[in-house]
Amino acid sequence: MKRFSQRVLSRGKDPNKSSKKNKDSKDGTASPSSRDSNQSPVLTPSSSTSTLNDPRNKPLPQNNAGHGGEHGSGSQPSNLSNVTQAGSTPDRFATGGASSPNGGSASSRLPPTVVISPTPGHVPPPGAAETMPHDLAPPKAGQKSLLIHRGIDNRDAIPEGLRTPKRQHSSRFDISAHRELEKLPGFHEVPPNRRQELFMQKIDQCNVIFDFNDASGDMKSKEIKRLALHELLDYVANNRQVITEPMYPKVVDMFAKNLFRPIPPPMNPQGEAFDPEEDEPVLEVAWPHIQVVYEFFLRFIESQDFNTNIAKAYIDHSFVLQLLELFDSEDPRERDFLKTTLHRIYGKFLNLRSFIRRSINNVFFQFTYETERFNGIAELLEILGSIINGFALPLKEEHKIFLTRVLLPLHKPKSLSMYHPQLAYCIVQFLEKDASLTEDVVLGLLRYWPKVNSTKEVMFLNEVEDIFEVMDPAEFAKVQEPLFHQLAKSVASPHFQVAERALYFWNNEYFCNLVSDNVEIILPIMFAPLYENSKGHWNRTIHGMVYNAMKLFMEINPQLFDDCSHDYTEQQNSAAAREALRERKWAALSEKANQQRESNGNGTAEAPSVQNHVNPMPRVDEVDPQTEDNSKRLDSLKLQDGRPNLHERQESVGSTRSR
Repeated sequence: MKRFSQRVLSRGKDPNKSSKKNKDSKDGTASPSSRDSNQSPVLTPSSSTSTLNDPRNKPLPQNNAGHGGEHGSGSQPSNLSNVTQAGSTPDRFATGGASSPNGGSASSRLPPTVVISPTPGHVPPPGAAETMPHDLAPPKAGQKSLLIHRGIDNRDAIPEGLRTPKRQHSSRFDISAHRELEKLPGFHEVPPNRRQELFMQKIDQCNVIFDFNDASGDMKSKEIKRLALHELLDYVANNRQVITEPMYPKVVDMFAKNLFRPIPPPMNPQGEAFDPEEDEPVLEVAWPHIQVVYEFFLRFIESQDFNTNIAKAYIDHSFVLQLLELFDSEDPRERDFLKTTLHRIYGKFLNLRSFIRRSINNVFFQFTYETERFNGIAELLEILGSIINGFALPLKEEHKIFLTRVLLPLHKPKSLSMYHPQLAYCIVQFLEKDASLTEDVVLGLLRYWPKVNSTKEVMFLNEVEDIFEVMDPAEFAKVQEPLFHQLAKSVASPHFQVAERALYFWNNEYFCNLVSDNVEIILPIMFAPLYENSKGHWNRTIHGMVYNAMKLFMEINPQLFDDCSHDYTEQQNSAAAREALRERKWAALSEKANQQRESNGNGTAEAPSVQNHVNPMPRVDEVDPQTEDNSKRLDSLKLQDGRPNLHERQESVGSTRSR
């Protein structure tokens, strides 16, 4: 049977992905921030379709890329002085080898790429426990299955002059009235007893908000603020015992003033709703300042001198809610930093953990049942993937409710492709924690199974195979019938990608083992669609895959295969007789309906007209025997104690009419 176990899945598989054979025990209670720096953090799926040239991850060895280990010694803090050199490092969002937004691709069409000016990479301090902001090793937002072939972009045929203008940036900053800044001395230029005062002065300079839509305005002051932010970052990252209690409110207030702002729903110039799959994201023009604010705040809360008890007064529920609102930003760079920031806060502030989970749930509820539009769903799911991995066993009831009422309904929105890898990872994490949830998950997937959207159906099939790899045989027996009825429909689909993806299951060794153990139930369900597609499907590739699947069934149980073949032949031979019987039944039913209609019509014509269109009550001797029998049964149950019986009611109605 090993000849059928080759894996020819067209989508890439994570080599670190746990399977049924080498599943690790993950029943620890460690928070996302309390893992050993030498251990890889949660391996959530990747959140980008293109390879990112991230200068922050350059010093990492090849086998540690994307993990939360320590940086190599090659990253020196002195590099902060060179971050102003444009083009000194490749842009972390530049794609390598990816087609441009206008380039057609007949297969595996990727979302439009974003080309931005080079931005300086983050240089962590020596001994940093984790990298930023990719410590979650996440699936990149917008990642799609390679099986989802998208047609050539229609924009290729649009002349350059007819392209729609770029939309305005979605953020609305509160520009400061007084924007003239003067360069302050560096921390190394003042004695240690004056450094706290200088720190506060530089924080005040960073509270000034500039208008970056005017590229030529306040250029000197913008540069002074940018240098002040880098000096603050360097000061906190490379010095010990420098964070004092008066700094906490100043730092949190500076973070809020620079970042918290309203983000209205994005619209296209013609007024059509923004499509995250087709429209290019609008990047923040103020990113040169925003990026360093995020990096400084992250280093501040990651510092060994950071006191959570003091910070509780300033990083509270209101702060978390405003942080979650920023996840709707169109700029993927900002959402990346937001993901890391919220993850750090969840790990350090134990008093906020429950509130953060509830608040994320509320975002999901609003997205699923109201708006179906939120840019940061993928990033929030990446955070939850890390949180779920740290759940203690046995799972609490609230966590099970979160799975069934929050995560599973996320399969419903049309924009599932923007966050499906992250969602599937969270689902599989739950099943690895508690196998008894398999039935609820599979039945939930079947409930939301797409009827006409082939792209979504391919994603559902991808997720089902991931679930198969962590499914216990006992749990498989509970869901095999409804699951294989759906797989039979997918195999019989005229859309060749759906049929191909369903037939790829037979190249999964563990799936074939489960099928072999339950072939008596599965083969009668799958025989008809497999046999009909072996010659009837329009795509020849499907013919060969169906042949391999049927050959596997034949080798597992030849006698059962012959019985199913015989039953199918008899069913086909008697199809004409069954159709004739069906037509006779419908004809008899139609004739009876016509007779009933005619009798009702005659009865209405002979009935005397009554004022106010009140139908006359039937006489006692004209009461339908069945109606009278039903009335006697009700009377025997004594449900109408105190009410007159049928004869008394009819007499009272007659006497009323006579009056």
